[in-house]
Amino acid sequence: MDARDKQLLRSLRLELCTEVLVDGVVIQYLYQEGILTDSHVQEIKSQTTTQRRTMMLLDILPTRGPKAFDAFLDSLQEFPWVKDKLMVKRKEMTVQDPAGKARI
Repeated sequence: MDARDKQLLRSLRLELCTEVLVDGVVIQYLYQEGILTDSHVQEIKSQTTTQRRTMMLLDILPTRGPKAFDAFLDSLQEFPWVKDKLMVKRKEMTVQDPAGKARI
């Protein structure tokens, strides 16, 4: 996962924890696509609350390779408003670098 996507997940972490339930389609899709291993799924499911499960997923995702963020977006079928928000913020981050200057 590139630095921009890691930063995006970090910046929206608390918001994602309140808006996304990872128990259903999200972790199963990521497992199906090879982003999560069986042990990752078990570790996420072992968390005591839905927010902790989402936080655990957000901790694991940045370590799962270059396709992890796009697969996460694809997994948000039940949460189209969250997917749209992530895509808009991602595009905004592409236009500007951390110093606020436009990239060429």
